[in-house]
Amino acid sequence: MRTDGCRKDRASCGAATGTYRRRGRGGFTMVEIIVVVIIIAVLATLIGPRFFGEVGKAKNSVAQQKIKVIEQAVEKFYYEYNRFPAGLGELVERPGDVEEANWNPMLKSKDLVDPWNRPFIYQYPGQHDKFDLSCLGADGRDGGSGEDADVHNW
Repeated sequence: MRTDGCRKDRASCGAATGTYRRRGRGGFTMVEIIVVVIIIAVLATLIGPRFFGEVGKAKNSVAQQKIKVIEQAVEKFYYEYNRFPAGLGELVERPGDVEEANWNPMLKSKDLVDPWNRPFIYQYPGQHDKFDLSCLGADGRDGGSGEDADVHNW
């Protein structure tokens, strides 16, 4: 027999009188939340700079790969039409001197934009090779090092 004066089961008795207490906790304490936030902040300060430094290197690597793809498209254009393109736009849209029946786009327009959303620089005739391709890195200016370094096909 129960000695707390409740005739029903414990859950309904406690709910009615406010005296019953669950054994498990229903949430986190403020101290636990603060500890977790501090741990996340410490990890972010240790890992964050390393991660974001790698993103810059990755963009330079993507720029190098895109330059190789554009370079191959320019050479394909030369072999198919017996001339170099006057600009990179001719790799995407049909030039006026090429018959429509013979035209196949070499690239898509998104391929002509570097990882920093600026157009690649194309020069024909080139100063370093038959044609020059480059992008100016993260800063958009000549020269630089690291993420700001220029990427070229020469």
